Formats: sequence, structure tokens, C-alpha cells
Amino acid sequence: MVLLTVEGIGKTYGLKRLFGEVSFGIDDCDKIGIIGANGSGKSTLLKILAGVETPDSGKVMVSKEKRIVYLPQDSAFEPDDTVLEAVLKSSDRTMGLICEYELVCTQLEHEQGDHTALIDRMSQLSHEIDACGGWELESNAKVVLGKLGLEDLTARMGTLSGGQRKRVALAHALVVPSDALILDEPTNHLDADSVEWLENYIRRYSGAVLLITHDRYFLDRVATRMIELDGKTALTFSGGYASYLVQKAEMEEQEARDERKRNALARQELEWMRTGAKARTTKQKARMQRAEALVYAPGKEKKQELEIGFGSERLGNRIVEFHQVSKSYGSRRLLDNFEYLLEKGDRIGIIGPNGSGKTTLFDMIAGRVTPDSGRVEIGSTVRLGYYDQQSRDLDDSKRVIEYIKEIAEQITTKDGSQVSASKMLERFLFSPSAQYNYIKTLSGGERRRLYLLRQLIASPNVLLLDEPTNDLDIPTLRVLEDYLDSYTGCLMVVSHDRYFLDRTVEHVFVFEGDGVVKRYPGNYSVYLEMKAAAASKPEVVPAKKAPEEPKPAPPPSPNQRKLSGKEKREMEQLEAAIAQAEERQAEINSELQAAGSDFQAVQRLGDELHALQAKLDRDMSRWSELAEFA
Repeated sequence: MVLLTVEGIGKTYGLKRLFGEVSFGIDDCDKIGIIGANGSGKSTLLKILAGVETPDSGKVMVSKEKRIVYLPQDSAFEPDDTVLEAVLKSSDRTMGLICEYELVCTQLEHEQGDHTALIDRMSQLSHEIDACGGWELESNAKVVLGKLGLEDLTARMGTLSGGQRKRVALAHALVVPSDALILDEPTNHLDADSVEWLENYIRRYSGAVLLITHDRYFLDRVATRMIELDGKTALTFSGGYASYLVQKAEMEEQEARDERKRNALARQELEWMRTGAKARTTKQKARMQRAEALVYAPGKEKKQELEIGFGSERLGNRIVEFHQVSKSYGSRRLLDNFEYLLEKGDRIGIIGPNGSGKTTLFDMIAGRVTPDSGRVEIGSTVRLGYYDQQSRDLDDSKRVIEYIKEIAEQITTKDGSQVSASKMLERFLFSPSAQYNYIKTLSGGERRRLYLLRQLIASPNVLLLDEPTNDLDIPTLRVLEDYLDSYTGCLMVVSHDRYFLDRTVEHVFVFEGDGVVKRYPGNYSVYLEMKAAAASKPEVVPAKKAPEEPKPAPPPSPNQRKLSGKEKREMEQLEAAIAQAEERQAEINSELQAAGSDFQAVQRLGDELHALQAKLDRDMSRWSELAEFA
């Protein structure tokens, strides 16, 4: 059944046209991902569908008796409301009853004196909630809050961080009875476990879902359809993100073939005209008109793409050293005697629950926070680039070009050439006119892209990225990932974006709470496999037996055996083989991209990649086994 129909809508802001003639329909079970570059109008489209904004042209028709719940990027809230009140506040009668019931329960718990009136009111509310089947709704609200990491339901909204308020708004959207959800960046500020839970929740949700997210694994597992805004109109693709990539590549190949065919035909007609064709007959006149139409037809406009081409300064042997570092805030322990020496080529992903200390670790490297005990030492050759969550160095009162020129008028690229600040901004998709806009007028995605440029133009050799996938669009993320593939400095990334971590890191640090940080080899997917394997091992519970007479303690023996000389050589050979296999993997991926539609080459390379991955998995497993003893 059709839930919502969009017919030819368009929207313009000032001189900029976001999109026009956008048309599609949404069935009551559709799960649709909206993608597109920053500034293409994704959030605006959702606002129009939710009825928050009106289109300049066209119309949106919603089926009668259907309720749509909208989650914006920034939700309004009452500072004095508790978390539970904010989640349960709604025009829905059942939600109102549950909200009042929870307030009465809180009053009973905290107020002194005669409770007769409160008890009577609680009993009355209980009967009304029971009559409309609302207890399941209350239980669902508390489960959702727990899964989103909101344990203190009495906390006031005004005391929460921006990320916590976003999670409260998401919980409200999920709990309110609805036929469709419109979600703008629901995965921002969620840790990996919460994102995984949200995936399953949306897949089970019986209504329609439209969402914007930059989490590509999330899109691939949730979406049944993708809609791409390309700055002009909307293109629809079936399936999730991976299916979209295949269809988009095929579409672009077909467009390239059509363009080559048009150019060839235009050359042919030009040659015919040069031979002195005389327009004496109707047939010849028609051919000359077709020839002119081919020659003067506008070619396909070349799509602007972000260019990142920065090098990194030479890095010495001493980089960043943590020596017995501990840090706490009140009773909350973030780090406990943390010890690590950053080495050349380290590419580390850092994960853990919100508030576990990931950003604090980066702030200590940047000198913004001092440890309670221990020390953090920074090498003399280190040039730090810190892309933080809040973009703290952005000055809204400055113009875009001024903000970049503060660092350098001329910027050195990876190949050693000099580029002006204005030209570099153009490479980061800021047009010459947009460069004189004030930073405060930029969209969230544009602000983050500008902040990224500011961090990279100094050619850092130690790069700290704190939640880089928040507010950056997918095309920008793909270019950033390609840049990081060849980045020669040390990289540390805090992110909940599983796809980004899989692409960019080779080790994972997990903040497990109470100051404990565990290290795992491999990217995020490898960490998940190791975690699942550890969880699947059966716990051995010893059988109870009668107490025995104490026996003399056996002589002490080491807990772990030492590696033999043969095993040490094997471990070294495995390390070399793993490095060689990873290099070949990268070569195969490049060859696959170059192979295009050559089926035989794709088949051969695919078989080799499959065999190589199987061998790499075996080698990694054996290396991990030996590493435990080493």
C-alpha cells in the first residue's frame, strides 16, 4: 500500500537550487536510504516529507490516518524535563497516560506526608493504561533507552551533552506509535553496539523508514531502496548500498558509452559537412540540422570531486609515548596505568562506549588534558593534526578564505608543487564566491569539510581523527579513505563507523570500562570475529566434590611456555607473508577497478583474491596463536 507520494517537488535557497522535479512513492514497508553530497538537499527533502518545510514546486501526498514521526538532526527540548518525560511526551493519549503515571510514581518516591491522593491517581492511571494496552509501550520505552545507553531516566535534559540529547530524541522517535519514521543521521553519537541494535530494530519495524546516514554498513543491511540526490534531481536504485554502487557504476559506464557514441557520430557528420554537402533537398537539410544538433549539444557536465593531495613531514623514531598514564573524572576511571609507544606506520582504531575516555586520550596527546598520573611524551619531529568532534578551532566570525590563509597563503601538495589557499579551497569544493562566505553560514557538512582541510594543509605526520564520519558525506569519506590508504604517518581514529574502520586501521584499541584498554590485531571486522569466537567458547564449570586434605603446593611453573627457535622463525616468516599478501590484495583491488567490463580478467582476479584471503586468514590465525606465547 502506498503511504506517501512525491510529485515533482523542487526547492531553492537564494540563488542555489537544491533539487527539482523530484518524484517517487513510498510503500508502507519500504526502507529507504537517502544519499548525496553535502549541500544537495538531503535534510531539506526530509523536512519537506515530514511537513516541516514546503516545496517551491510540486506536492507531497500522505495517505489518510497515517502517522509519520520525524527525527531532525537537532531536536528542541525543555531543559527541565527528565529523560523519561522527554521520551514519553507526545500528543498520543497512551503516551500521555504513561508519562503522567511515571511522574506520580516519582512523586510517591520522593515526597513526604499523606500519599492517599497520589495512590488513588496512580491506581486510576494504571486502569486506564491497562485498558488501552499501554504497558507494553512503557516497557518498550525503557528498553529503547537502555539500548541507547541512557540509564539515568531522572536526569534533566539541560544537563545532558549534545550526543545524549540526540539519543533521547531518537528514543522518542522510536517509541511513539507510528506508520513511518523519517530519521536524519540517527547513527551519529551512537557507539557500535547501539548502532547494531538500531539496525535490528529498524529491520523489524513494520512501517516505512526514510533515513540519512553515512554509515555504509548500516545502509547495506537496512535499506531496500536507495535515493541519490545529485544536485539536480533524484535517482532511485534498488537494494542497499553495495547494490547501489554496482548500479551506479553500470549507469556511469553506459553514459560514457553514449557520450563516446555521440562524439563519434558528431565527427562523422562534421566530416560530411566539410565535403561540401549542398542543402538542396529536404533530406539533406534535415541531415544538416541533425549534424548541428549533435555538434552543439551540451556534453555531460563533469561532476566536481574533492581532491586531497597532501604529504606528511618526516617522522623520527620517538613519536607519542604513554607511560603509566591514569585519568579519572570523579568516580569514573577512564585510564588505569595505560602504557603504549606509538610506532611508525601505526594505524589504530579506537572504539568503546560513549564517555569511556576515547576523546580524552586524544586530548592528552594534543596537550588539552593532563593525566592524573604518569606522563605523555611527544617526539620532537611530531607534527600533529587533530580533527576533533566539536571543530573547536572554527571561528564563525571569519570568512572561509581567511580561516585557511591563517595557516598558509601557499600550500605544498604531495608532489611538492605550491597551490594558493583559494585554489586549494576549490579542490575542497568551495567555489570562489563561497570562499567569501562567513563560516557561520555554512552547513554542518561544509563546516566539517573546511575543518578537515585546515588540519591537513600543515602536512601532519601524526593524524588524530575523532568521529570523522559525523557530518561528512559519503563521497567525501570515500576520497578521505583513499587519501589515508597512502598516508605515511601515524593514524589514530575514534569512530563508530564500521566501514571506515575496516578501510583505514590495522589495530583496534577497545575501551572496556574502568580504565581497561585491550588491544586487538586487525581491523574492526577481525576484532568482531575474535570477540565472537571468544564468546562462543563454552564456560567450563567444575563439578562440586568433597573437600580434600590440603596437598603440598607443586613447584612453580611458568604460566606460558616460551617460543622455540623454530616457532620464532615461523612467526617472522608469517609476518613477511602477511605483509606481502596485504600488498597483493591492494594490487588486485586496483586491477579489479581497471578491469572494468573485462569478465575474464575480473573472474581471474576474483579467484586469486578469494584464495589469497583464505591463506591470509590462516596465516593471521597462526600468527595470533604464536603471538600469545611471544
